[in-house]
Amino acid sequence: MENKMNRFGLKRLLAVLAVAFACVSMWGCGDDLERKWGPIEWSSPRTVGGVIGFIDDSLVIVSDWRHWSQEQDGFVYDGGTISGIGHQGLRVYNYRVQEEGPCWTDSLDNANTNGFTYLVGQLSDSIVWGGNGNNSFSFWKLGQKPVVMNVTVSKDGCNATFKHEKMRTWLNGKILLKGPLGAGGDSCQYAVLDTIVKTLTFKRLDANLKWIEKCDDVRAWGDDVYCLMRKKNNWSVLLSVGNIVVDSIEFDENRKYAVYPALFAGSMLHMGDYVCSIANDKIMRNPYVKSLSDLMFVNADGSVVKY
Repeated sequence: MENKMNRFGLKRLLAVLAVAFACVSMWGCGDDLERKWGPIEWSSPRTVGGVIGFIDDSLVIVSDWRHWSQEQDGFVYDGGTISGIGHQGLRVYNYRVQEEGPCWTDSLDNANTNGFTYLVGQLSDSIVWGGNGNNSFSFWKLGQKPVVMNVTVSKDGCNATFKHEKMRTWLNGKILLKGPLGAGGDSCQYAVLDTIVKTLTFKRLDANLKWIEKCDDVRAWGDDVYCLMRKKNNWSVLLSVGNIVVDSIEFDENRKYAVYPALFAGSMLHMGDYVCSIANDKIMRNPYVKSLSDLMFVNADGSVVKY
């Protein structure tokens, strides 16, 4: 296990999510492969992935991993080389002020031979989720080990399911898996993960939630449903609470392709190339950071932070 911490401390990094789940740790290692074929060769240095999410108005979560390979030569089988990724990890950087490197890192000791990834996306300020794309999910909270939950899958009023790509906090302490909200027919539009009874139920929107069909992204805070929607007619992004528009942010036409998609990112908003905060149901332009590729961020004053 690799672990590095500086003056920021875990206390600043962690925002507690009140989601109760009973699950078992499954971060493991590659012992089975090594017993069967011999040593695994690991690449160095680590490969830096992309932005997973944002903790607050100065800290960003980034993924990383290492590639591995192994010769499959034995008495019965001479099959060449197999390979994959493992030692999946997280890094936390300051994206407002240039520093020498990450202010926090952590990684796993695993070969990831079963197609399971721990780095799909952000659930909350401090939790990254992953899974196998089927009925097994992981929850990795910064400063802790990932935990894995196997669930029972069912469908309620829909037929065609969808690939799990976005998880959001939802009503009644549950978790939303966002699907094609505008899908017609009997296609499933979203799913609800109940971490207490360990069930994942695919659904179609009922009358109370049908309004979120138009949302680019959606989540719950407490008893309220929040929606982000991009309007093409004036290149703006609207923030709605319970189907009532409470605020918006406008971009000029030169930036129209840079504000899509409009996403919730923990307690922040990640709208294409831009990162904004939200407070008291208002979109805050401060910080107003343009997020670019290769871990480069441009602040509103033009200063550049790059890693």
